[in-house]
Amino acid sequence: MHPAFSVIFLTTLLGAGQGLFLALVTGQVYSRIHLIEAQSSDYYLFGSLIAFALLLTGLVSSFFHLGRPERAWRTATKWRTSWLSREVIVLPLLMVLVATFGLIHWMGWTQPFVVAGEDALPVDASLLVGVFGALVAFALFVATAMIYASVKFLQEWASPLTVFNFTFFGLASGFMLAAAYSAFLGNDLVTFFGTWAVIFTAIAFLSRGASLLRNRRIKYRSNLKTAIGVRHQGIAQTSQGFSAGSFNTREFFHHRGPRTLTMVRSLFMVLVFPVPVLLIGLAYVTKSPNLPILAFLIQYLGLVAERWYFFAEAQHPQNLYYQRVS
Repeated sequence: MHPAFSVIFLTTLLGAGQGLFLALVTGQVYSRIHLIEAQSSDYYLFGSLIAFALLLTGLVSSFFHLGRPERAWRTATKWRTSWLSREVIVLPLLMVLVATFGLIHWMGWTQPFVVAGEDALPVDASLLVGVFGALVAFALFVATAMIYASVKFLQEWASPLTVFNFTFFGLASGFMLAAAYSAFLGNDLVTFFGTWAVIFTAIAFLSRGASLLRNRRIKYRSNLKTAIGVRHQGIAQTSQGFSAGSFNTREFFHHRGPRTLTMVRSLFMVLVFPVPVLLIGLAYVTKSPNLPILAFLIQYLGLVAERWYFFAEAQHPQNLYYQRVS
């Protein structure tokens, strides 16, 4: 498939924004039950603003992929059958909840309604909005990933591993960003968020590794013989038959050779997994405020490469016929 950078930035930015919001809510819950130090309202306010900005930037980038952006609202009308439609509904809802979460902290509306036990769990408006927003964030992970996992004829995508990968890549980058944000402010939550980021990165490594192994062993349901209805043993497509490309070759083929795919795969396997983990480990030892920020930037760069590979790896059945452009 053709990797469109508007969609690559949409999915990676949304994942980082969702992950950061989930990290903020996780940190608030942990502080409420006295497992980590409580943070100021400004910490959650500016963290929410960063998460909202990532979600908004991802949404804006998606418009560059639309032929008629003014008709985008119509996608929401097919929510009964379309995962894209469900994503279009869930994303604005999450943005409203993230903005509300930040607004509650900004206005100081954090007086508890109920206190469970002896100050064991104070429940206020920010906690309720945060927990509901976390559920919506997970729903958005599923909706975004199912847009691709539900396409049965693209066998590389049609797997539950696609949902796992989108979810854990988002969690890893979001918690890594939370560690970077904490390091920038100089507070003590770098270790807390950094440890969760390493855990989610390790799970994403196992999940993505499993999908790479699965895709290498795919037995395609169609081949060149079935594509053209000829069962001769010596069939080989060596030319498209005309000098220019077409809509099919532009939209459903990545126009790069096998060597490029191998290089991009090796690149993201290094940038997403071992390098950020190593940098977070060094940050624990050296107490450097810059290493967690560098770890997030490198991991995000790797995620862009990973998402490019995700699209380029998928073999559209039309490529059985259009194997070469010229």
